[in-house]
Amino acid sequence: MSPGEPKFRRRKADRPDEILAAALSVFAERGFAAAKLDHIAARAGVSKGALYLYFATKEELFLAVVDQAVAPDLRRIGELAANHPGPFPDLARAVAELAPQVLARPEIGGVMKMIIGEARNFPSLARIWHDRVITPALEALAGAIAAAQARGEIRAGDPRLYAVGFIGPLLAGLIWRETFVPVGAHPFDLSSLARQHVETALRGMMESEP
Repeated sequence: MSPGEPKFRRRKADRPDEILAAALSVFAERGFAAAKLDHIAARAGVSKGALYLYFATKEELFLAVVDQAVAPDLRRIGELAANHPGPFPDLARAVAELAPQVLARPEIGGVMKMIIGEARNFPSLARIWHDRVITPALEALAGAIAAAQARGEIRAGDPRLYAVGFIGPLLAGLIWRETFVPVGAHPFDLSSLARQHVETALRGMMESEP
């Protein structure tokens, strides 16, 4: 297929991916309530009727976006934590390098901002994000911390609270980027934030000098 070939001539198998990419962009830009299936269909270059062949409702489309267009990238962080044998400082620094790369995608920040802003009106969206994105990564990191505690590397404490403290500044930086930078606030570099915070966190968590 040549780069200029119209979308309607692409293979039918390409269309779900195009629709998901379009939906991710529209949700991030407009929010869930304001995003219309007409907007998504137009962005994907398909008719609204064609969109309904793949997704019956906007909620079903959002679930597919999370599962197929967002969660796989964020799942890389959880998989890194789950599969790392130790020592913990090596894992912590690896997560600090990977997480900003994943969060650099503007759509992820836009969808996260949407979830925070619309959770009360659309609790099912918050549940999807919690169950499919946040919880797997948090549990994997907490599990790695618990294993490091068992090896005598990390001080006693709730592994889940350690995990929240570990990722909290990155989430704050992401929210800052999506909320305040568009109105003129000076941005934080997420990579620098992650690298600085991980060294601070390790000094507080480790039994000996990291």
